[in-house]
Amino acid sequence: MKFADCITDFWFKIPSWIKTKYVLSALIFAGWMIFFDQYNVIYQLELRSELNELRDSKDWYKEQIDKTRADLDELLTDNKKLEKFAREKYLMKKPDEEIFVIVKE
Repeated sequence: MKFADCITDFWFKIPSWIKTKYVLSALIFAGWMIFFDQYNVIYQLELRSELNELRDSKDWYKEQIDKTRADLDELLTDNKKLEKFAREKYLMKKPDEEIFVIVKE
């Protein structure tokens, strides 16, 4: 069987309502939008995934900001916690003290 005969057999097996110019143009348009367009479906799915990741990171950053603000408020209101913070983070000391830093390897 020749290639042309296969094509003609296939063409006659297709229902006539699919062969209308409206359905064919809609199928061509859908194929173009799905595979060949600059903003095709695959690209849109990637963008949506990236948007979800950015929203998740936005929530995480908001939580960190709230936590930092709470810590700052706590440090500004309580002098003992401010002193503890300064000693731990910045290794500050009183004039008559010595500091020993132990580094784990």
